[in-house]
Order: sequence, then C-alpha cells, then structure tokens
Amino acid sequence: MTKQELVERVARQTKLPKKEVAEVINTTLEVITGALSKSRPEPVVLTGFGTFMVKKRKARTGRNPQTGETIKIPATKVPRFKPGKALREAVK
Repeated sequence: MTKQELVERVARQTKLPKKEVAEVINTTLEVITGALSKSRPEPVVLTGFGTFMVKKRKARTGRNPQTGETIKIPATKVPRFKPGKALREAVK
C-alpha cells in the first residue's frame, strides 16, 4: 500500500477530505522522523501498534564481493520498528 492509497482509505472511512487526511499523515510522519533524528533520539511508542526507535550498529569489517578486499564498515545508527502485541496478533 502506498501513502496515497493509505490517504484514500482513511478519507473513505472517516469521511474527511483527502487533503486534510494527507496533511495529518504527513505531519505524523514528520513528528516521528523528528523524534528519531534528534542527537538524543527518543522512541515513539504507539500502544497496540508498535515502537519506532533508533539502534546503534557497531563498526565491523566486511569484504568487497568483487575484489575480495577487506574493508572497514563504520558504526552507524539505524531506525527500527518493533511491532506491538496487538499488531503481531492481527497479522497471525
């Protein structure tokens, strides 16, 4: 499902204009992104749905598949999503 399809479905179910629904969805995504991109990121917990968080990935050594040369892969931060119990059960 694309963002546009999500907007259409929410607009249909709530009987709100697509423009307003799109604005709310875009603002929600901006708030989540802002919370995760801070210098000290805070998790975003949506009870029953899941938690968005930032995890640190340690530096490691890798291998270039074309040349076989060993390379250093730097440490980095990556976004993660942990689904909530209600979402996990709904997907089963």
